[in-house]
Amino acid sequence: MNAPHRPAAEFDPSPLERQQMIAVAAYYLAEHRGFAPGGELDDWQHAEQQINDMLAAMRRQGISRQELERAGLRNALQFWGSQPA
Repeated sequence: MNAPHRPAAEFDPSPLERQQMIAVAAYYLAEHRGFAPGGELDDWQHAEQQINDMLAAMRRQGISRQELERAGLRNALQFWGSQPA
C-alpha cells in the first residue's frame, strides 16, 4: 500500500535568511540605479517590501524551500547559459 503524499513544508526563512534575501535585493536595486549615493535607505526599504510580498505569495501558494531552491538553480542556469562565452 502506498503512503499518502504529504506536501513539503512551506518556505519560512530564518531572520538571517530573510535579511540576506533583502540585502541581495537591495544590492540589485542599487545596481539598477547605478549605485548613485543617497538612495541606500530607499533601496533597502523597497527590497524589504519586495521580499515580504514574495514570501507572502509563496505562503499563499504553498511553495516549499526545495521548490524555491530548484527554481533558483534553474533560473541561474538559464541566466548563465545565455551569457556570451
